[in-house]
Amino acid sequence: MSDNPAVHASADVPTPSRTDAELIQAVRAGQVSALGVLYDRYSKLVYGLALRVLTNPEEAEDLTQEIFLILWQRQTYDPQRGSLSSFLVTLTRSRAIDRLRSRGSRHRMMQRLRGIVGNETRSNLPLENISTWERSQLVKAALVELPEKERTVLEIAYFEGVSQSEISERLDIPLGTVKTRSRQGLIKLRQALQDYV
Repeated sequence: MSDNPAVHASADVPTPSRTDAELIQAVRAGQVSALGVLYDRYSKLVYGLALRVLTNPEEAEDLTQEIFLILWQRQTYDPQRGSLSSFLVTLTRSRAIDRLRSRGSRHRMMQRLRGIVGNETRSNLPLENISTWERSQLVKAALVELPEKERTVLEIAYFEGVSQSEISERLDIPLGTVKTRSRQGLIKLRQALQDYV
């Protein structure tokens, strides 16, 4: 047996022929290359499922990165309870459904805001028109109170109907940052307008 440290180090480098359990142990030991092997092995499975559920390639890519980040940062997978592929499928499905719920919640909030801000002139009743105007003022006042970065994202999304990916490109910030600012801004708006929405 050689005493050369380079030989021992090369034995620790994960190879594609290693089992999932061996690679998971290497990931837990902090070996990034082991995560790379697992990513190569399972990313198509994760991305395919994410795309089927979310029907959006960018969101599916984002979720795929998130799943492998979870695998890297948290020791939630237990080989005794099933295969890694089953764990990844379950985790991906769960996170994708969470994203759909979040997307639906944001969509409903934006619809409510449109109803409040919109200049609905379908009714000729002066009191209803005043109410609409007052509600519009409340939303505008609530928007002004938001931090500028969150307000900018919401105003572009609402008033211009621009997608989060397009906002990311326009403002030259990561898509995840756009999503975070949008979510935080909507939560603050909901709190500010809870008596009206």
